[in-house]
Amino acid sequence: MQSLRDIFDLFRADGTWSDGGPYGSGHIHDTFRVETAEKDKDDYILQKLNNKVFKNIPELQDNIERVTSHLHTRLLKIPGSDVKRESLTLIPSKEGKSWIIDDEGNFWRMYIFISDHRSYNIVDNPDKAFEGGKAIGRFQAMLSDLPGEPLFDTIPFFHDIEKRLETFVRTVEADPVKRAVSVENEIKFVLSRAGEMKIILNLGREGKIPVRITHNDTKFNNILLDKNDKALCVIDLDTVMPGYVHYDFGDAIRTAANIAAEDEKELSKVKMDIGLFEAYAKGYLSETRDTLNEIEKEYLAFAPRLITYTIAVRFLTDYIDGDHYFKIHHPHHNIQRARAQLKLVESMEIQYDKMKQIIGRLV
Repeated sequence: MQSLRDIFDLFRADGTWSDGGPYGSGHIHDTFRVETAEKDKDDYILQKLNNKVFKNIPELQDNIERVTSHLHTRLLKIPGSDVKRESLTLIPSKEGKSWIIDDEGNFWRMYIFISDHRSYNIVDNPDKAFEGGKAIGRFQAMLSDLPGEPLFDTIPFFHDIEKRLETFVRTVEADPVKRAVSVENEIKFVLSRAGEMKIILNLGREGKIPVRITHNDTKFNNILLDKNDKALCVIDLDTVMPGYVHYDFGDAIRTAANIAAEDEKELSKVKMDIGLFEAYAKGYLSETRDTLNEIEKEYLAFAPRLITYTIAVRFLTDYIDGDHYFKIHHPHHNIQRARAQLKLVESMEIQYDKMKQIIGRLV
């Protein structure tokens, strides 16, 4: 078995190995921080990539190479920007690729480590929400003119609600572990809103909104802030691929503006904070106002309802199917998650008129 140092030595690092060990709390890849011996050299992030979740690592890495290269080009044109801190930087292998394969067939990649950053799982004030919105908005805006062919779909149909509902209906009908009867109310909730939730897909088919480059996993801890809690860098680029801007905006609100945990058991605690929604939207539109078309802007308020509903459908499907996809910590974890997300959908529905008014003021 190759050591971490052996893996590190296969990349073109600007610095020599001092120490290395596990880093962060990610669930997909195995992540390590490497410290270099020289004080004036960068440290690095080494990752062993999960090729069970991501079936085609070369395509995945091609996406990230193109995205980070374009971000660097855009940032270099902005006076005062710090490219190595405001975008991820891939380190090539000594063979010139953005990944290596070790002796056991595992894929690895390496980034420059961004020092002196902050990241948060919970958004506790509007200022942080604003900066999060600004970071994602800037990310989308800078990639709006990426040249060349479309990016690869690293996880096909990831946010496609039609595909998710088709799977949901098949699973309910099959009812493999006989759980459907215990979640009849949740099933009715999902089916009663199924038609409305296809609005974004239909707008895309009609050519009213464009397919753009989207991050697709905009939970708040994928945004790095600097020591002053100002927007710095968007990380975790594995799911950057073609999509609608509403996917990123919606998922960000689902996670950043929910005052309770994603799997909150006490449903009375689950609510979208309209102040955090407004702050995030203000930050987001400060960067994308000139990039998005009018229909994209019009449906931003709907986006959180769509993505929260989509995630609820996925949790509920997995529960009815017998808990095969999401990791669970107890037998009722997926239905607990689903109920919390459905309650969040209700909270958004109650506040929907206010959400539309806010977007209307900001655009």
